[in-house]
Amino acid sequence: MLVRDGDTGPEVFLQRRVGAMAFAAGMTVFPGGGVDPSDGTADIEWAGPEPAWWAERFATTEPRAKALVCAAVRETFEECGVLLAGPTADTVVSDTAGYRDARGRLERRELSLAAFLAEEKLVLRADLLRPWANWITPVIEPRRYDTRFFVAVLPVGQLADGATSEADHVQWRTPSDALDRWRAGTDILLPPTWSQLDALGRFADTAEILAAEPVIDPIMPELTEVDGRHVLSFPDNTRYFAELPDQSRLKGAARN
Repeated sequence: MLVRDGDTGPEVFLQRRVGAMAFAAGMTVFPGGGVDPSDGTADIEWAGPEPAWWAERFATTEPRAKALVCAAVRETFEECGVLLAGPTADTVVSDTAGYRDARGRLERRELSLAAFLAEEKLVLRADLLRPWANWITPVIEPRRYDTRFFVAVLPVGQLADGATSEADHVQWRTPSDALDRWRAGTDILLPPTWSQLDALGRFADTAEILAAEPVIDPIMPELTEVDGRHVLSFPDNTRYFAELPDQSRLKGAARN
């Protein structure tokens, strides 16, 4: 979740996935993607909390934690051109235009994150990220993911763009605006995205977001029966259902 300070409070960068995607087609989401086999397997110049710290927060192994952080940095760069790395441990690149070719090679898996950082003599800035949440796809879904959410502030001088084949529209919005668009039926939000936007909307600025220390317990929605209807059960699900603009859409998704 990439955030920045706006005139009326924190704003978050959102993408609408193209309709041809196999998972969450047409949904409004945060930048992200899967862990690549090359993530975290090579030595990387690293600044900030070590993998052991991340492993404790996300309740996983150190190798897996390192891969998760590397994947978060790589996917953020691939999907919106924002690079959480710098020439030294206390700097961050201010313009990523010079890395456009490498960005494409990373997306095509012609280049690993470790090789890219080494070639450009860059240090991965793990200290610019914060752990936020862990959601697991329900067992009823044919495609399942164990997803860790991170949050990071847009570095000064960098621009988030929509130059990715996975999104047909990008936008910066306050969490409240994004939720209003969902209630109006303009955008479609899956429960994990809705939940994170709801949480981010409680903070006055990005400094408060970075200072937060959310408790990260794995959340896996379960299909339950309520008044003879099958619905997904997760934290605050009754509020999600009550505000959902099209109840039939959710019920159809639950059955699928």
